[in-house]
Amino acid sequence: MITTLFYILSAFTLATAFLTIFSKNPIHSAIYLVLCFFSIAGHYLMFNAQFLAIVHIIVYSGAIMILMLFTIMLMNLNKEDEKNKTLWSRLAAVISFCLVALVLLAAFIKAQQTEYAYEVSGQDFQSIKVLGQVLLNDYMVPFEFASVLLLVSMIGAVLLSKKEHINN
Repeated sequence: MITTLFYILSAFTLATAFLTIFSKNPIHSAIYLVLCFFSIAGHYLMFNAQFLAIVHIIVYSGAIMILMLFTIMLMNLNKEDEKNKTLWSRLAAVISFCLVALVLLAAFIKAQQTEYAYEVSGQDFQSIKVLGQVLLNDYMVPFEFASVLLLVSMIGAVLLSKKEHINN
């Protein structure tokens, strides 16, 4: 039963992730991404990490998706205003995609599974106190970089969407 649920949830996660990427409408992409976030929270629940599932839903499906939807709405993505990409820019995009895919494939092939001895320490790693200490001590800098990156991307979208008025 659990294995079947895992496969169904995994298929739903992959399907919504692909729909997020390949959808032509940016609002539909955002909705598919929210569904993908909810299915990932379902994976957290299957791993018995209820706190991470709830935080994932609150932070990603709530706050970050609202930020992304506001950014998409501010950008005003109209097909009429969009310029066609040149052949060189399309070719550069395909080449860069292939190079990144090649590097990722090589990294996955070279990666070896490491085996660790499981030691019982008696400490509850799912408690909020332990998670807060790890997040704000060990991972403080990446946590802050992620928040600054989101802020800069929102400011960039607002600046891109501003229309310049030319006074004649």
